[in-house]
Amino acid sequence: MTGWQKDRIEIGILGLGVVGSGTVDLLQRNRAEIERKIGVPYHIKRIAVRDLEKKRSVTVDRSLLTSNALEVVDDPEIDIICELIGGVDPAKEFVLRALQNGKQVVTANKEMIAKEGHALMELASRKRLDFQFEGSVGGGIPIIQPMKNALAGNQVREVVGIINGTTNYILTKMSQEHAGFDDVLREAQAQGYAEADPTSDIEGYDAQYKIAILGSIAFTSRVDVNEVYVEGITKIAAADIACAEELGFTIKLLGDARRVGEDRMQVRVHPALLANSHPLAATNDVYNAILIKGDPIGDVMFYGRGAGSGPTGSAVVGDIMDVCRNLKFGSTGRIACTCFERKTMQHIDEVVTRHYLRMTVQDRPKVLASIASVLGEFEISIESVVQKATHDGQAQIVWVTHEAAGRNIVQALKRIGDLDVVVRISNWIRVAD
Repeated sequence: MTGWQKDRIEIGILGLGVVGSGTVDLLQRNRAEIERKIGVPYHIKRIAVRDLEKKRSVTVDRSLLTSNALEVVDDPEIDIICELIGGVDPAKEFVLRALQNGKQVVTANKEMIAKEGHALMELASRKRLDFQFEGSVGGGIPIIQPMKNALAGNQVREVVGIINGTTNYILTKMSQEHAGFDDVLREAQAQGYAEADPTSDIEGYDAQYKIAILGSIAFTSRVDVNEVYVEGITKIAAADIACAEELGFTIKLLGDARRVGEDRMQVRVHPALLANSHPLAATNDVYNAILIKGDPIGDVMFYGRGAGSGPTGSAVVGDIMDVCRNLKFGSTGRIACTCFERKTMQHIDEVVTRHYLRMTVQDRPKVLASIASVLGEFEISIESVVQKATHDGQAQIVWVTHEAAGRNIVQALKRIGDLDVVVRISNWIRVAD
């Protein structure tokens, strides 16, 4: 390919919501410095929006706006398309069309990347086009580019992180204020940290998309997002937060991707008890943190704001700058899709961890012994147990087990739940290592 021959790089943007507004604001506000760094001028030529009359947090010339996304995607003068709509449809069709039209693509669309990214990246590779998606994971935290570049020589053993700010805010507030889940969720919605429909966050789907992306890069393997185990935070009660604190733990929603031998991996999202000494345990409020364990690098942690207009806009602009440099020197498409392999997914039932079990029982002799006997039958050994009387002749028992496979816990809890002395199994949460 030859070097850049136009007077300036033309940019088209799809979507002017939270991320789009942050991106446009940064491109306008820091134009002089950005152009010095990339060595070529740029211009926002067209912006597609759903509602032309909507009030926006960023000031743009109304002549740039259109309600027809194809006017942006099909414009022959536009060099880079920034897809900032979100979701799979119609975003995927716009991105496909942009690539077929020979345009470089930048996106922050985690769901589209997790579900359709492999096909899109393969098309970009065949056409020697850039396809960048730093903003899809971790907001303003640089993580995709470091994994694809600076850490690419490592064999990554594990990527684990707090990758959803909404759930981290909720769990932090539950811990600090000793409040219930529903109360804190309403507060998060009032503060703008949770959507009116918070399902994607609190049920873990947002984190599921992100860890699927990180796992695919870490293990150079396609990750079918439908095979990623996902469990949200809706079952976490104030009692669990209090018990965890008493035992020296904090509860976080984790995304965890691990290499299992040569040809397998495990990729999962679920709440977990973290020891207070764990590097991720002090990550609170809306902040994200991602810990990478590799050889020979050891442990590397990335920390910062995981969402929002400014942070995610920063990641998008960083990708735009990278593409501009590649365009200038005729070197687009340098880093193609790295999912060379198809490792198999280890089922969650096979995953071995420690476990936290909370249950309400009849407060009478031999209750502990009868439950411990069932745990023993399923090869589950006990690390610690705490029993506290409650009321009406009942008691709460909290067990922390040594490592055991998930299927053993499932089977044991089914048997324990059938015991006459057990009133209810209140919760089961995995313990992170």
